[in-house]
Amino acid sequence: MAVSKLSKMSILAEKKFQDTLLTLLQGMQKIEVEDILHDEANQDWLTNYFPEMEEFDGTNQTSYNYLLTQIREAIVFIRNYGSSKQRVHTLKRAEMDISQLEQEYNEEALREMLENINTLKDNWETNQKDYDYWLNAESWATKWQTIDLRPEEELEYVSYFLANVSENRWEEVREFLVANNIHFEVHETTKTDVSFSGLYLKVQENILEQLKPLGVEFEVNPYDQSPRELLATAKKNLAEIAKNQKNDSIDIGFYKRQVAYLQLNEEILLAKISREKIKETSACSDYLVVIRGWVADDEIEIIKKNLLENFSQEELYFSVEGPTRKQIIDNDVPTKLKNSKLIQPFESLTGMYALPKYEEIDPTPWMAPFYLVFFGMMVADLGYGILMLLGTTIGLKLLTLPTGTKKFVQLFQLLSLSVIFWGIIYGSAFGVTLPFQLLSPTNDFMTIFMISLIFGGIQIFTGLFLAAKENIKKKYYLSAIGDGFAWQALLGGIFIAAAGALLLDSESLQRAGTIIAVISAVLILLIPTIQSKSKIGGFFSGVYELYGITGYIGDFVSYSRLMALGISGGSIAMAFNMLVGTMPPAARFSIGIILIVILQGLNIFLSVLGAYVHAARLQYVEFFGKFYQGGGRSFHPFKAEEKYMNIQKKTEE
Repeated sequence: MAVSKLSKMSILAEKKFQDTLLTLLQGMQKIEVEDILHDEANQDWLTNYFPEMEEFDGTNQTSYNYLLTQIREAIVFIRNYGSSKQRVHTLKRAEMDISQLEQEYNEEALREMLENINTLKDNWETNQKDYDYWLNAESWATKWQTIDLRPEEELEYVSYFLANVSENRWEEVREFLVANNIHFEVHETTKTDVSFSGLYLKVQENILEQLKPLGVEFEVNPYDQSPRELLATAKKNLAEIAKNQKNDSIDIGFYKRQVAYLQLNEEILLAKISREKIKETSACSDYLVVIRGWVADDEIEIIKKNLLENFSQEELYFSVEGPTRKQIIDNDVPTKLKNSKLIQPFESLTGMYALPKYEEIDPTPWMAPFYLVFFGMMVADLGYGILMLLGTTIGLKLLTLPTGTKKFVQLFQLLSLSVIFWGIIYGSAFGVTLPFQLLSPTNDFMTIFMISLIFGGIQIFTGLFLAAKENIKKKYYLSAIGDGFAWQALLGGIFIAAAGALLLDSESLQRAGTIIAVISAVLILLIPTIQSKSKIGGFFSGVYELYGITGYIGDFVSYSRLMALGISGGSIAMAFNMLVGTMPPAARFSIGIILIVILQGLNIFLSVLGAYVHAARLQYVEFFGKFYQGGGRSFHPFKAEEKYMNIQKKTEE
């Protein structure tokens, strides 16, 4: 499997078929539509064949965006308000054909519902604003409730005031009030302030001015009623507002059951908006429309067949052209991976690093077996593997997951099989040693270490082979030797010489390995010299390349983490079991059960997370670094957004 070969398909149709054509293409999810109007390369033929191109009418798009905004605001309002006893009914994810999805759309009914929700929202906000107003009024009136004077009411001989002063100055103010024969009443005392009112003779004109230096701040009644009247009015209005909000809560509760309907319409509108955006970039006249984009070569006939099921041969015109060399060099051609169902879940790992360029090798099929083995070796527990297999299988069977999430779960379903396999090899289940044990992590430490290095060596040699293969494909034969085969021979020669000297005591093997290694080293030195215009510069470049042998030592050591993580995870699980095992029987079979579930769950999470990260690191650094560059642009098919629903691809062949 590799990167799909792509071509650019142009579809010419009558303008009246534009909506139907776009809906069908959106349902197929097989074309990345090109922005025809804003690509400089298209300007000449657009000028020639579409001299009076019709300006895009964005009325529909504006209308759809308005409805989309209204739906989202309505959903937020319904979720946040109303009775908490009413459960929100959200849209259950399912698979649906694009045409089936469109049939669910009734704009008139949707607008009516949104209008009702907006009215309810306006009422709620008005009630909430009134509630806040009267709540503040009640609070203010409660403090001054013994005052029975309106703001405009004037007394013949006396005046009054409402005031506040800090608690630490109250005694000073009180003494002043007593000394000046001012009748006062304390209405509220807090840790910081004292609120009081005072009654004084009008002839005492300077009383207020004399109180200000003492830190007294005067308060004016902001309402048109006396505090006593205001308190009664506020309580009455708050009770009325509470009654209104209760009725509104019942109405909101009804719409909580309609959230699924709103979400379905949101999905439909997102699909419609994406089609409107395509219209905005398509070449269009009064009678004709051109839609063009990248498609996989092996899907061209499928696209034509599916479209011609809905149109006659005379109603559509197809044109197909391959990518130009300039488009490939400029990275204008998107990358669409093509792998078997068994390999597809591993594509996300490649995507996290970088997608291959259009003519570059897809490393996914080469990386997948190594990642599968390495992950299982790092977790290596039969019990953990069975739990992973059960969890992922049940999730895939019972739940309709988003496409990306589904691939992620499928990845861990495959990885669980490797965990089970290595759990059997290590004879471990939840940290308990099983009766059968091919390798003991405690007794066969060096054997597991050597197996880790052997796996590492196989992967490194595979990476060097792929480096040579890629250079041969580009007809860079000397680079294939210098970057691939020579390094394989050098490392192989060193291993042969080491085996002859340390393991087999064979002088002939030692000599043969040394000769192979020396010849390979000479090739690594000479090839950059031959390729370079400056022979001296090329020679020193070769010396630097040969110095890279030190990096291979680090690469091999990196694979020791396969042994380290597998042993550490099992040891931690065993330690948790021992910890619970030391408890008294009563505690062991009560709180101990809960404790062991929590601790083992934590260890599963850490083991799986560690294996996921470190297995990926081995691919990205030790493996991809040998042959893979990446930097491709992802293929983005024209499709619905699938925020709430999975849209079935139309794949009839």
